[in-house]
Amino acid sequence: QVQLVESGGGSVQAGDSLRLSCVGSGRTFSVYAMGWFRQVSGKEREFVSAITWNSGNTFYADSVKGRFTISRDNAKNTVYLEMNSLKPEDTAVYYCAADSDIFVVVSTTRARYWGQGTQVTVSS
Repeated sequence: QVQLVESGGGSVQAGDSLRLSCVGSGRTFSVYAMGWFRQVSGKEREFVSAITWNSGNTFYADSVKGRFTISRDNAKNTVYLEMNSLKPEDTAVYYCAADSDIFVVVSTTRARYWGQGTQVTVSS
């Protein structure tokens, strides 16, 4: 069992930066692939970024490539999403997710564990 808690969301101006954090409970955090997703009210949840258990591989949606960076610190049971050059279209609730299979995280919205989400609002 893994419980995930996101933080770091807020309201910013276009061009600003934010860093989201997701802290996981449990001693097995380090074995899970981790991902970030986002959802706008009325729309489907979409993949943003993912990272393998050992940080060996990272994945990004085309819409955030070059602006967002995912990283993790297994000693702290934490995964981060550094978001730079934010745009109004980045406005959404951001969720972190965990699964033992990186391909489930990258290719689906069926990851086993999810956080409660943190709101990011970017104004122009």
